Amino acid sequence: MSTPFVSTFLWGDKGSRYLLILLCALGVGVPILNWLPPENSWLHVPTYMVSLLGKYLCFAILALALDLIWGYCGILSLGHGAFFALGGYAMGMYLMRQIGDRGVYGNADLPDFMVFLNWQELPWFWHGFEHFGFALLMVLLVPGILAFVFGWLAFRSRVSGVYLSIITQALTYALMLAFFRNDMGFGGNNGLTDFKEIVGFDLQATSTRIVLFVLSVLALILAYCAARYITASKLGRVLVSVRDAESRTRFLGYRVEHYKLMVFVVSALLAGIAGALYVPQVGIINPSEFNPLNSIEIVIWVAIGGRGTLYGAVLGALLVNYGKTYFTSGVFAEYWLFILGALFVVTTIYLPRGIVGLKEQWAKGKLAALFKNASSAKVAS
Repeated sequence: MSTPFVSTFLWGDKGSRYLLILLCALGVGVPILNWLPPENSWLHVPTYMVSLLGKYLCFAILALALDLIWGYCGILSLGHGAFFALGGYAMGMYLMRQIGDRGVYGNADLPDFMVFLNWQELPWFWHGFEHFGFALLMVLLVPGILAFVFGWLAFRSRVSGVYLSIITQALTYALMLAFFRNDMGFGGNNGLTDFKEIVGFDLQATSTRIVLFVLSVLALILAYCAARYITASKLGRVLVSVRDAESRTRFLGYRVEHYKLMVFVVSALLAGIAGALYVPQVGIINPSEFNPLNSIEIVIWVAIGGRGTLYGAVLGALLVNYGKTYFTSGVFAEYWLFILGALFVVTTIYLPRGIVGLKEQWAKGKLAALFKNASSAKVAS
């Protein structure tokens, strides 16, 4: 990346600067606090927390991917969880092949669920996943090809707005139903789990967990820089014009469907990478990841953080998922969805630019006026 881009659009942008500093601090501080302080020290970061933070970072990459197309191109995808899950399944298939004869049934050629279902041979689409490089290629190819085919058909037909959102939701729902079937060869309802190692390293070892966490930090930094580079370039300005005035942009001679397709595929690739990093850290991937509700939740992360900013999407994903962990582990577990829904409604009405726009709105006096008007209306009623 060029020096002007780094100085102006990365380090020169306050939000980007703070985010990169935070990520670098996490990438360095968390491993140190896991290794050096004794386990009984309040400074010690336990291994389970390292994996939990790694999961949050994967969700942040996913939110970043959605913000790239929704915040800058106006494409509201309610099926981005599908690309995330496909990337996760590609990595999960590699991890299953690494189990070998250490499974429950001791079959070196077939995963346990295939032995249980009396499969006689490995399906053709499982071949190659014993190689880590092939699995990484599939992590990119499978979501990328699906996004390309879907986007090519949708954008050429000029499907947009709520209709496109509904179609993306139908896509992920169809995939969820397909992956629930045992005869699909992906583990059915139980999915893929009981992973042992990755590239020869024990997945349960603390050092492996630390490496996966650091890789998640690096992946988020690189994904953010790539997304920022796209949005700060001429391409990014065209995407914004497509979002704000698609017909005028088309009238000026731009092939709008090409720009939409390109950014949609890039977003799907980022979602696939997030899924691939997610699976070895949580230890399971199953069809519930395709659930349309998960994709809707991604939209909420971006809206709460602040869409069209990139760093707002990352912040929203981290904060909302931390809140989910905190509230669902106590007496508020059954009320979490109501809390999340209320938070989304309040953000939509009072904070249309999300959390990152809070300071700007307060400085302009708009936020205070909104709450004042709401209070006056309540008193009047």
